[in-house]
Amino acid sequence: MTENTQKAHFEQLHDAYESHYYDKWSMRYRDEFIYNVLWGDLDLNGKKIAELACGSGHNTEALLKVFPRAEVVGFDISPPACRDYELRTGMPAKQVDLMLPWRDGTDFDVVFIVGGLHHCVRGMPQVLENVGRMLKPGGLFLMQEPNARFFLEAVRKIWYRNDKMFDAENEAAIDHNSIFSAAQQQFALQQIKYSGGPAYFLVLQSMILRIPRPVKHAISAPLIVIERLWDHLPGQRFHNTFLARWQRL
Repeated sequence: MTENTQKAHFEQLHDAYESHYYDKWSMRYRDEFIYNVLWGDLDLNGKKIAELACGSGHNTEALLKVFPRAEVVGFDISPPACRDYELRTGMPAKQVDLMLPWRDGTDFDVVFIVGGLHHCVRGMPQVLENVGRMLKPGGLFLMQEPNARFFLEAVRKIWYRNDKMFDAENEAAIDHNSIFSAAQQQFALQQIKYSGGPAYFLVLQSMILRIPRPVKHAISAPLIVIERLWDHLPGQRFHNTFLARWQRL
């Protein structure tokens, strides 16, 4: 998929993403199982932060509620997403293809990405090099991405190839150990957590599963309770995602 067709793919899904990925229950999921893990123990007030694959700014908006004095810049391949990001957050957004070399400066304290890195598997080495260039020494790279060591990974690969909602050429689950091994000359691993069970699919991924919104609202509360229990399962195999924190050397 070329840059232009990849942009068209994300722009076509933009409105559906808004209604499914950022509704009340999806945001409750994000608050508890994603944001709290990525930055719940940090103080990001006064920090200069980049959100990659920022979409229309819901993740940045959530961050700013906790850290109102943070300075955030969004980056996305989609011009409509960048426009919506600026309207929603009041922060600037730049149209960028993360798989092309980063030419700007190295001045961010934190770079974060939520479910966007796995859209860039074809250009992963360049993306990780770009993140290293964006961060100051000692800066943090925070990420939440689908876990390639999940026990249903073979099913997911077939699903990606056959569902037109996915960009199978560029999109795939990620083996954290593999990408960290490729990037460890630039980064040190601070923490890694494997997470994601039934609510990840049925609440956060309701668009992909074509779950009607009234059904989603009816099942979300009990599923989040189950997710809290699922989150305590050990190891990687039963968890669909990983949340990692890397530090720039």
